[in-house]
Parts: sequence; structure tokens; C-alpha cells
Amino acid sequence: MDQDNLSVVVHSAGNLRLENRPVPEPGPNEVLLQMHSVGICGSDVHYWQHGRIGDFVLKKPMVLGHEASGQVLKVGSAVEHLKPGDRVAIEPGVPREIDEFCKNGRYNLSPTIFFCATPPDDGNLCRYYVHNGNFCYKLPDNVTVFYLSGRHLCLLIFCCVQNSQFLSVGIHACRRAGVTLGSTVFVCGAGPIGLVSLLVAKAMGASQVVISDLSADRLKKAKELGADFAVQVQREAPQELAQTVEGLLGCMPEITIECTGAESCIQTGIYATRSGGVVVLVGLGPEMVNVPLVNAAVREVDIRGIFRYCNTWPMAIAMLASKKVDVKPLVTHRFPLEQALEAFETTRKGLGVKVMLKCDKSDQNP
Repeated sequence: MDQDNLSVVVHSAGNLRLENRPVPEPGPNEVLLQMHSVGICGSDVHYWQHGRIGDFVLKKPMVLGHEASGQVLKVGSAVEHLKPGDRVAIEPGVPREIDEFCKNGRYNLSPTIFFCATPPDDGNLCRYYVHNGNFCYKLPDNVTVFYLSGRHLCLLIFCCVQNSQFLSVGIHACRRAGVTLGSTVFVCGAGPIGLVSLLVAKAMGASQVVISDLSADRLKKAKELGADFAVQVQREAPQELAQTVEGLLGCMPEITIECTGAESCIQTGIYATRSGGVVVLVGLGPEMVNVPLVNAAVREVDIRGIFRYCNTWPMAIAMLASKKVDVKPLVTHRFPLEQALEAFETTRKGLGVKVMLKCDKSDQNP
């Protein structure tokens, strides 16, 4: 291990730098990781461009990144389930205390939770990083090729809450929605989160999934990933688009997973969902939006939010190991860590689907 801990650090809105930081030492319950692959999330770009997301405001330089995999180099004295050499996926949210939310199994809602790359907590877009060992998940033995498993497991995270937390976000969204065998599902938005929600819904037994987006290219990708129907949004009113969805499915969907945060898409989701169904809001947009709340109320359409994810890593790893889902097609760009600024610009421009950074100098396989 050398002392080159190159890190991607945002100092203020518009001020993104590559800088060398000290290699940290693990505490008793922590592990030191040599980072392998880290995905760029929409939240990372948002902190770079705006210096804040809602109430989370950048007040000091912060290392970005939370969609990560790595290899254990050192373990703390209290860590027993991991050893040097183990390959792990990293869950970025770690409770700081055992509060009521932890006791109820919903630790993602704890107000004091540590979360990578959310002010004031540093992320893991660097060469070496220390994390709580209990939130590092060893890869199964049948996942044998590290550079492949690394890029797959980086996608476990729906990265940041706002835009991407990938496979774990899709699992959490589909659980909240109650997707099961035979479900009919409408996914609004074919970005990274929409696409992974499509994959998870299908894996959980959804019989038909229709997905909508502005981009023909992303809808083409959605069809390749198993969408039954794809709707390119033009200038339709929400009610009109909802009727299009019903016409394609032959019925109103039982479940809508809204992944854009756009007001018109939320409206469409409510109008489209069958009476007694569920709308899950994954995408985050403006603080205040106008929605047809009375329409939802009189038809008993449940509107549910999600915040990040919890208790999803074991299922996500099992899905990948059993090949129930394949996230390889979602990774469209890869850069070495030294080209992080170019990688962030690629993400900002909306090119491709998911951009990955390779942090391990000794393994730059694609």
C-alpha cells in the first residue's frame, strides 16, 4: 500500500478538485478498504454544481462518492466477519446510534445517520477509505472476477437518494410498492433509477411493466432490459399520458414507481394508477408540487415516499449472484480516477446511463 490517496473533493459550488489526502487507519469496528470502483451519482453532480441538496448544505470540503466496492486491507480489533483480501460492497449509510428507527428496522430514517458524501460526511471516491465493518458485505465465492463484481456491486447503492441509488433503491422502491407475482407496473423515467426499478420489478414477478421517458435512446435501453412497453413522452397532458399507459397494458397499473421528481410525471402517475393501487415517489424534485390529491384520495391510491434504502444489501447481492438481475448494460462509461473531472462532466451532460471511476491503479480493466 502506497501513500497516494487521491480523492475527489468538492470545495464549493462549481469547485471540484483532485487532491491527495492521508491514508486513514481503521478504528475497532472499522475496516480499511482499497477502493476498486465508484459510480458517479446525480447527487454527487448536484453537490458539485450547487453546493447543496435541500437541507444538506456543503460547509466544508467533502469527498464525493457513495456507490462503491473495494477490497479489505486492514480490519479493526472488533471486526470478526471480514479479513484482509475480502472483496466487499459498501453500504454508505451507517446509523450513529441505536434509536427508535434502528429498533424498528428502518435505520435509513435515523436523523443522525452517517451517509457517504452527504454533508458533513465524506464519501469514498478515493484510493483508500475506512468504513464500518458491519456495513461492508462480502461478495459470494461464485462471484469470482473482481473487476466485474466491483462494477456490478457499485450499482447496489441507488447512489444518492435524489437520482440514482441503483439496485438497492430499486429493491426498496419495489418493496414499498408491494410488487409481487403478476403485478402490473408503470415506471416514470428511464434514467438509472427507473431502469433498475424495471429490472427489480421484473425479478420480483411483475407480469407487465410499461416505462416512459423523453429520451428515445433510454427507452430503447429499457426495452432491451425487459420493458414490455415504452412510451416516449411528447407534450401530452398527464391525463392523456395516463390513458396511453392504460391502453398499452389493457388496464390501469396497480403500481406506479415515479423516478423523475417532475411535477407532471407525479400527476401522470396518480392519474394512471388503478383505484386502490400504490404510487411510490423515488425521484426528488422541487419542495412544493401541485398534485391531484383529491383524485388519489377518493380512489384510495396510496402515495408513498422512499428515502435511500435499508436492509437491501443481502437481497441485492443474492440477485446478482443468482443472475436474477443483470446490471452490466447500465454501465456505459468508465474512467480512471485521475480523469475524475472528465467523468463528472460526462455525467453532468447526461451522456450514457452510469459512469464509473476505477480507483485501483493496479486494476484498470474495463
